[in-house]
This record gives sequence, C-alpha cells and structure tokens, in this order.
Amino acid sequence: MKTLYLIGGTMGVGKSTVARLMCDELPAAVMLDGDWCWNACPFTVNDETRTMVLDNICHVLGNFLRCSSYENVVFCWVMHEQAIIDEILARLPLAETGCQIVSVSLTCAEDELRARLEHDIAAGVREGDVVERSVARLPLYPALSSELIDTTGRAPKEVVDAILALAR
Repeated sequence: MKTLYLIGGTMGVGKSTVARLMCDELPAAVMLDGDWCWNACPFTVNDETRTMVLDNICHVLGNFLRCSSYENVVFCWVMHEQAIIDEILARLPLAETGCQIVSVSLTCAEDELRARLEHDIAAGVREGDVVERSVARLPLYPALSSELIDTTGRAPKEVVDAILALAR
C-alpha cells in the first residue's frame, strides 16, 4: 500500500528538513516540496499563480502516486487552510492507487519560531518579512484536520519518528 505524507506548517517550523529525513528513512520514497512548484522571481501571489501552483503540485503528486517504483510520497508545504489540503486530496488518484494518507501539521513555540527564522534571515536564506507572516499563521494549524506535532526543542529525527508512528 502506498502512503502519502502531507506535512504542513508555517514557514520555519521544519517541514523541509523533516520531509528530507523521512525520504531518506522510508523505502521507495520520493519527496516534493510545494515551494519547488512556485519558485518565481518576483514571487507573485494572485488567483492565476495560486491556480498554477496547485495544478503543478497535483500533477507531480499524481504522477508519483501512479508510479509503481514509489511506495511512499512525502509532500511538504505551508497548507495553513483546510481548503488547501482538501483541494489537493480531491485532485489526486487516491482511490485508484489505494493510498493511505498521513496528514500532519508541524508547529512550535513562537519564540523558537522567531529564533529559527532570524537565524535564516541572518544567513541570507529568507527575507526579513517572513517572521511576522509566519508567526501570524501559527494559530491556524490546530483548527485543521491533521495531527498536530510540536517541534519545539525536538530534533528533526524525533519529529520524523512521531510522523512514522502515525502511519503504523
């Protein structure tokens, strides 16, 4: 049986790191970071680009799910609204592939999130406006239909183990 891991969470909470580690640990695994489907300069957010990125994501995930070489598909993206998760799932060949879904939302304490993001800003990895945008999304995740996993003070491997325990 295939498993699709949806890993959501605000910027800086550890989604990409955890997804990469999961892909390394799982057999026959493939990973998609939703940001790869919307890596544009300038980064433009409007109805057209939102539609495009969801089409890109669903197309790639659908291909991964249909490919017999993969048993585990790991997808990470901000996914701060239930409607985003629902739309993605509705557009995937879940029945066709007999896929199990494991949906998690990563979170962490605000002070830790701020520290992580400030570190990334200092390293030139992120823009300065990300801190307030990310902190503003933190309260949205408990309302979603996903398992909430707090990453505060936890090593990425501990978070991976918690996610993998949900699939067993």
